[in-house]
Amino acid sequence: MATVLSDMTQPLDMPPPPANDDGTGYRPHADEPFMNPRQQAYFRAKLLAWKDAIHREAQDTLSHLQNESLREADLTDRASSETDFSIELRTRDRQRKLIAKIEAALRRIDDGEYGYCEVTGEPIALGRLEARPIATMTVEAQSRHERQEKVSRED
Repeated sequence: MATVLSDMTQPLDMPPPPANDDGTGYRPHADEPFMNPRQQAYFRAKLLAWKDAIHREAQDTLSHLQNESLREADLTDRASSETDFSIELRTRDRQRKLIAKIEAALRRIDDGEYGYCEVTGEPIALGRLEARPIATMTVEAQSRHERQEKVSRED
């Protein structure tokens, strides 16, 4: 099981390397109209590639869990394997939730709402969308939201 966990090359909540929509190495930049068709196609490709990578990892995990049985005779080894399986299943649950966010972002692209803050309506910085393509708020709106959540939890 340790090999499955060590094969993860990037954090769960981080997207894969940039996807190119047309094979030319295109990356959105601020000099062009915001969320023009080429930018939308770029982010759609990036989101779909991320979703596909998550599905492949989940399939690999499923295959591993089906093929690997807990036959260790030593109780410590067995407990360690069960812990590894548990961690892997929690990881996949987090990724299932991430897929829902990716699908919501794809719907926002279809609806023409992608890239705009759901709170202020302002464009979300391309750098933020590049780093976190499922972002729904500008950095400022997200910061305000997190401060309000913190205050609410403290009450």
